[in-house]
Amino acid sequence: MIRVPATSANLGPGFDALGMAVTLYADVGVVGFDDMPEGAHVANDTHPAQIAFLRAGGQGQVWTQTNIPMGRGLGFSGAVRIGGVVAAEVQQRGVDTWSRETSQALHIGTELEGHADNVAASLYGSIVATADGRVVKIPTSLDPVFIAWVPSFTTSTNESRTKLGPVIAFDDAVFNIGRTALLVAAFAANDIAALSAATQDRLHQDVRFSVAERSRAALESGIGAGAWCGWLSGSGPTVALLCDVSDADAICAALPPDGDAKQLRIDHEGARII
Repeated sequence: MIRVPATSANLGPGFDALGMAVTLYADVGVVGFDDMPEGAHVANDTHPAQIAFLRAGGQGQVWTQTNIPMGRGLGFSGAVRIGGVVAAEVQQRGVDTWSRETSQALHIGTELEGHADNVAASLYGSIVATADGRVVKIPTSLDPVFIAWVPSFTTSTNESRTKLGPVIAFDDAVFNIGRTALLVAAFAANDIAALSAATQDRLHQDVRFSVAERSRAALESGIGAGAWCGWLSGSGPTVALLCDVSDADAICAALPPDGDAKQLRIDHEGARII
């Protein structure tokens, strides 16, 4: 059985380049090969885990069990796709020979997702930067609570991306490049004070907030209640907030009541064989 963490992507300015693995999980196994736990479901032929499994050369059908909400910006499709690819590779080569370094999971997952930030974080865990088929973990000693405010409504990543303009103003590009560099440096230097400015964005969040005003309100409430920083998770509508463990309960209480506030942590292991 393969266990894969959920993710939060973009991290504010790091559009399609930064991702963070968090402690919600999808389990993927092969029917007849892995024991199928109670509550698991056999994936149909259109399920992203099954498509990835077959794309990686798997034989048969996969089952899935997950507590990652679908269509909420927490990397459900990326996680199950990584699980499908790894399940196929383990089926073909065995548990003892599987490794991230030789796996095709990043390549196939990126091909199927259309971008690498979610799948890279799901595969490697922690906080990652990815570009040109490469993944680098961002070193940090910070151990925040990751609060995910998950509303009841969903959004489509593909539909959301069509609302983004084809041209980026020069000043906006410079703004996001600077904030992305600052964010990577802030994590590496454990500089909590820099995180608020470093997660600002001019490329995608305002466009996506325009159809998810409750998410904007949740972000503002969380920051106002003492979160270090926050961003629209993936394409939304989930809002991600980082904070000290001692402040987490008060921040959750300040968030709008029409959403589920989950207190999570950063997952540092990534995809694993159970």
